[in-house]
Amino acid sequence: MKEASISGADRIELLQTFVRIVDAGSLSAAALQLGTTQPTVSRRLRALETSLGQHLLQRSTHVMKLTEDGERCLALARELLETWKSLDANLRGTSAQPEGTLRVLVPHALGQEQLIAPMSGYLHQYPGVAVEWLLHDHRPDFIAEGIDCAIQVGQVDDPTVVAVKLGDIARIVVASPGLMHGKTVPTHARELASLPWMALRTFYRDEVRLHAIAGDEVFSFPIKPRLSTDSLYAMKNAAVEGVGACIASKWVVADELAAGKLVHLAPDWAAPALPIYLVYPHARFYPAKLSRFLDAVRNAVMMREVLHAHPQRRDQRHNA
Repeated sequence: MKEASISGADRIELLQTFVRIVDAGSLSAAALQLGTTQPTVSRRLRALETSLGQHLLQRSTHVMKLTEDGERCLALARELLETWKSLDANLRGTSAQPEGTLRVLVPHALGQEQLIAPMSGYLHQYPGVAVEWLLHDHRPDFIAEGIDCAIQVGQVDDPTVVAVKLGDIARIVVASPGLMHGKTVPTHARELASLPWMALRTFYRDEVRLHAIAGDEVFSFPIKPRLSTDSLYAMKNAAVEGVGACIASKWVVADELAAGKLVHLAPDWAAPALPIYLVYPHARFYPAKLSRFLDAVRNAVMMREVLHAHPQRRDQRHNA
């Protein structure tokens, strides 16, 4: 491709591809994120290098490294693309219709149930958008994975992202009726220590910590889990089968509690609520496809059902 044949718009696309290659770490990963083929990505990189008259990347079988010119080009490309996006957003205005593909990382349980309704409503409202709905419980690497936004349960400790707190997820102790062997349902947290236990490795592994819903009393005890898992659904189903007691999000076990398949143990006690956040990278502007989705999640009716499912302690209410 000759330099003269490359228009300004083409150069923008070439620079976008170059930046995505660097951020993704390989041509194949960049192709996957861009929804194209590796030969196409390789061809765009060669075209950019030809138009600039510089080698930008040194590649071998297992290593890809920026050249000195590539380092300079990357910094300038990021600045130029950010300016271009800002210009495009300002010219289009807030009335721009969302379009393109939105990549969203969501927790397994919420992503399969509670978040489906707002996501579906968003797709119905904006037919020009496609969503990649990625079910993972890990913390997102927005650049490397090409993620636009994520729903995250638990504290956010990354200073490079915007984290909008949506609320807190209530958690309670449950077990199957058979696990009680006809005994009275425990009413105090101390009565739970002798039960067989399961652990949700994402949030607790070898200790259970509970607080009295009314008052300031806190009680904790060690556990040796009979089952340890990173799946909330697997733990819930194992609880129904009588494997052990567990701490579960209240919304997840609501149906089983109503059907008598599970029993709420020590109902005046609860585990610390888990904060839930809407997380996305800092940017000077946000494309319409992202800003509209953020609004859809913030306004979702489902949050009323998932969050604040039981009264919080007095010292937590001002932090929710």
